[in-house]
Amino acid sequence: MSGLLALLDDVAGIAKIAAASVDDISASAAKAGSKAAGVVIDDAAVTPKYVDGFEAKRELPIIWRIARGSVFNKIVILLPLAMLLSSFAPWMIPPLLIAGGSFLCFEGAEKVLHVLRPGAHGEAKKTAEGANAAHLEEQKVKGAIKTDFILSAEIMTIALSAIDAPELWVRAAALGIVALAITAGIYGTVALIVKMDDIGLWMARVGRFGVTRSIGRGIVKGMPWVMKILGTVGTVAMLWVGGSIIVHSLAQMGWHLPEETIHHWAEAATHGLSEELRPAGLWTVTAVIDGVLGVLWGMILVPIVTKIFFPLFGIQRKEAH
Repeated sequence: MSGLLALLDDVAGIAKIAAASVDDISASAAKAGSKAAGVVIDDAAVTPKYVDGFEAKRELPIIWRIARGSVFNKIVILLPLAMLLSSFAPWMIPPLLIAGGSFLCFEGAEKVLHVLRPGAHGEAKKTAEGANAAHLEEQKVKGAIKTDFILSAEIMTIALSAIDAPELWVRAAALGIVALAITAGIYGTVALIVKMDDIGLWMARVGRFGVTRSIGRGIVKGMPWVMKILGTVGTVAMLWVGGSIIVHSLAQMGWHLPEETIHHWAEAATHGLSEELRPAGLWTVTAVIDGVLGVLWGMILVPIVTKIFFPLFGIQRKEAH
């Protein structure tokens, strides 16, 4: 009997350890996912453009193909690479974050320039409209998966930097959960966004009540504005996240001056606020400064990347994001 009780006690101990590990994974995944939220917003804002110009029946299949490619990018390629980095070369994570943050600043600044120069990419659009539909779809999907790879790499690196669990398998499990949850959230949201017009039309046509038909018409009229707002929010989030990643990563590499200077400026700007409002004020001022730095750094990078880097590696920028 004593042996049985000892065995049951061991089983209970193992169960407690397993439960604690599950809690560690959940907590790490939640923390990592929140860190990557800014990139997620931009990813959700960017993706709907890949179904522009296609028949309604092709929209969801295209999104599904991109989502499958995104899962492959994150789980099959990036997750093992992230585990290798965290185990054997953790010192590479801050430089990679700076590279990813610089890419976000470049993308955000390029979007700002596209708003200021709206006619710069009209020729590429005409070429795309005249292309064969199946061939164009294949090009769009491949381009989307390539763009997703870069954004996914940034998401995974940010998430990995937020996971401080010592066990390798806990880090891997948390990162895998983040990857799947973010992919499902992004492409589920994108699918809903691109079908909202159809949902609104259906409600306007077959709604049994006047209020239902009015809501349907309101959805149809409001979606262009929703898309513009989403695109703006995505650009702002991209610049803010890019700037904050660079500043924080420089501090991790030993150069604390930019982060400390921004903190001092934020404290000075919120000096007169009450204790309740001060944390929100500190966050807001810091985010604004990070965003401004993101714009400035991105504007510096745009001519360097487009005039030197892209031609050097044979990359063609055919359309605005």
